Amino acid sequence: MGNRVKGREKKKSIKAASHSKMGSKRKLSRMGKKQKRHNSGLEATFIGRSKCLKMLQITIKDFRRLCILKGIYPREPRGRFPGQKKGQTFYHIKDIRAIAHEPILDKFREFRAFMKKIRRAAGRNEKDEAVRKNAICPTYTLHHLVRERYPRFNDALADLDDALTLTYLFAALPGTTSIKSKVVNKAKSLAAAWGAYCSTAACITKSFISVKGVYLEASIRGVPIRWVVPHAFTQFMPEDVDYRVMTTFFEFYETLLQFVLYKLYTDIGVRYPLPSIEGGDEVKGSTSHILGANLRSLTNAINSSGGDISELVSESIKEKEVAKAKGKSKAEKKKEKELIKSVGAALNNLNEESDSDEDNGAEDDVDVAAPLKAALESMVDEEANAKIMGKELELDDDSLARRRLFSGFTFFLSREVPRGYLELVCLAFGGKVGWEGSNSPIGVDDPTITHHVVDRPKLPSSYSSLPKSREFVQPQWILDCANFVFLLPVAKYSVGASLPPHLSPWVDNEEEGYTPAYAEEIERLKNGEPAVLGKAETDSMDADSPEEAEEIGSEAESKESESEDESDGDEPIPEKKKKTVSKKSRAEKRKREEEEEAKVLAKTMMSRKAAHLYGRMQHGINNRNAKVENLKSKRKAIEEENRSKKKDNLGRTPAKQKLDRLKSERKRIEDEYSNTGGSMKKSKHGRGKGRGKVKRV
Repeated sequence: MGNRVKGREKKKSIKAASHSKMGSKRKLSRMGKKQKRHNSGLEATFIGRSKCLKMLQITIKDFRRLCILKGIYPREPRGRFPGQKKGQTFYHIKDIRAIAHEPILDKFREFRAFMKKIRRAAGRNEKDEAVRKNAICPTYTLHHLVRERYPRFNDALADLDDALTLTYLFAALPGTTSIKSKVVNKAKSLAAAWGAYCSTAACITKSFISVKGVYLEASIRGVPIRWVVPHAFTQFMPEDVDYRVMTTFFEFYETLLQFVLYKLYTDIGVRYPLPSIEGGDEVKGSTSHILGANLRSLTNAINSSGGDISELVSESIKEKEVAKAKGKSKAEKKKEKELIKSVGAALNNLNEESDSDEDNGAEDDVDVAAPLKAALESMVDEEANAKIMGKELELDDDSLARRRLFSGFTFFLSREVPRGYLELVCLAFGGKVGWEGSNSPIGVDDPTITHHVVDRPKLPSSYSSLPKSREFVQPQWILDCANFVFLLPVAKYSVGASLPPHLSPWVDNEEEGYTPAYAEEIERLKNGEPAVLGKAETDSMDADSPEEAEEIGSEAESKESESEDESDGDEPIPEKKKKTVSKKSRAEKRKREEEEEAKVLAKTMMSRKAAHLYGRMQHGINNRNAKVENLKSKRKAIEEENRSKKKDNLGRTPAKQKLDRLKSERKRIEDEYSNTGGSMKKSKHGRGKGRGKVKRV
């Protein structure tokens, strides 16, 4: 009861009763505020699409376009749905408020009012008035949206995958009522400009041919960019696809690609967009024509001293070079002087006589090989950087290695070979490319051609008159060499040969736990090891005729029999060694059992959550091991099938070998039976009872 005394009246509270003159803050401090419905929680955070349309006062078509251009996507609330509306599409309230202040929304409203005026004029048959108003149609740009969504250049590069894939897809589609030819031509020009930059700057790192198309990956400023190039087939246009949504995406991606290409071309000192060049007799709408025109114009812009390269860019480059020369630190200048001195000393030492070298060999500390090697490597790197283009574009070690892969090679693409992606890969890795056409820089009879790319089952008779100095290969050889950055043997990729497996460059064999046989073979070739050949193959390679092959086979059999005799004549294993081996095996078995018991005990001591997580981990490991075992079993079955199809030293197939074996066995049995006085041959006399029966003795 506290300080209250029995019999006395209760004291009144110090607080006065609330009245109308009290302030709102004082009232709220005394009682809880009554919240309105849908002003807090999920109902206030998420908003349905129908409410969005009412709030913004636009149609669903314009709302969809706004969301695509602005980069706003529907949200799925966690847990329960607002207002128990489970099947509805929800957006975040902050995204809708951002759209409400978007300048493009006003342009959409202006365009809607403008179209009303045009329809009214057309309905009144006022054609002149409709044409006059059509000239002042309201327009809008998406530049501010690109700068808003991608504040840094690397952010734009990281989001180029979808943009490039959709651009190449539009470039492969035909012009229809759903997709205008203007959009298709714009996509072709953007794809050609991107391919011209990647091939000239040696950016392409990986490539892979699949059923969907050709996957390509480029590395620009350390950001990997991957896209798909569709195959050059007649595209099927499905009816259940909303091409308006795809066109809206392309509208934004077009602006994004123009920003990125302008930045990339400006960095190498070339003005973008490139000037148009006629493509000769090629079809002007084809992708190869536009790509070739972009490549030629880019090469001309790089080689020219003025015109395409702006004076402002060249002046800024010169200023940067002067600043770099002035800003060199003392340590760098000292290092350069020491390198020059060491190279000069090394050259002087090479000219000295051997006698002086023997006398002063212990006193000279100047290394001859290292300075020369460093100087030569720096010269080669500078030449490679200068050869590519642009004074500001410096390649790293990986790019230089890719650039040197096909250096000195000249490829000629046959008529049936797809020119687009193969030309990009060859140029990106330092090669030269020609093709069948009037505008090709290299003719088919050119003696400098090193590789003729053909995709036919056999060479036509017209190719017999070509120079013999070239190699005829299939297109897969170019992509496999580029993926492994290694020149593979041409024999497996010759015309008409069954090709080796086309391995994906994005699969990590160590993480998967399985390495394909062809990948192991390429790794051995990279390490300088010889290719692994079977005994029968090596023997048949050494033998020049069937008689020599038979002699080699008999020698091998005699050697095997001798080795078996020697092994039979060996002394038996001593009992002491047997005992030690049995002891080791028992110890290993005991150790394994102890480890299994420890695992079971540790699992019993786990909590339910940890045990569940451990079970999920083991489930994933077991699935991966099962996949690896499945791949190994398939590989073993294929190897056995290929081994059964191989011919022996005499050139006989397995069926022929079996037939000869059965014949020899029958002949041996007949000879043995004839020695006893009987005959296994059928009787040639009349149709008696005993015709065809074996004579018994």
